[in-house]
Amino acid sequence: MSLREYRKKRDLRKTPEPGARKKSSSAGNLYSIQEHHASRLHWDLRLERDGVLKSWALPKEPPAQKGIRRLAVQTEDHPLDYAFFEGEIPEGHYGAGEVHVWDRGTYQEIEYADGEKIVITIKGKRLSGTYCLIKMKKSGNEWLFFKKSQSS
Repeated sequence: MSLREYRKKRDLRKTPEPGARKKSSSAGNLYSIQEHHASRLHWDLRLERDGVLKSWALPKEPPAQKGIRRLAVQTEDHPLDYAFFEGEIPEGHYGAGEVHVWDRGTYQEIEYADGEKIVITIKGKRLSGTYCLIKMKKSGNEWLFFKKSQSS
């Protein structure tokens, strides 16, 4: 997957954000969520796939319990080096604000229907269990993110 959109939105000479150096992690299944204090507080879900971090912005705190569904807006792919990035993106730059790692770990893919449905088991410090990302519309970038019950 291309990181063209990621690079196009940023001047990496002027922000502390990482460029794309890593091609893959040793295990190939990095997971992280970053709390991002930008113009609006949100959480960025990151899943390693095909040498990049597939990324979604969640306007509300990620769900730790079943029965809570969160909007997840898919954003541009990020480089693997971004998975555990923490720092301050300066004013005037895309995504300006503080970024902190909220959760980190690994995930195991259970189901992957590209562009429609992703089911994973997360092994993080804050989140653990089976989670789903389900695309809400055929076009657009809005998904639902939720913890799956064991029986479904």
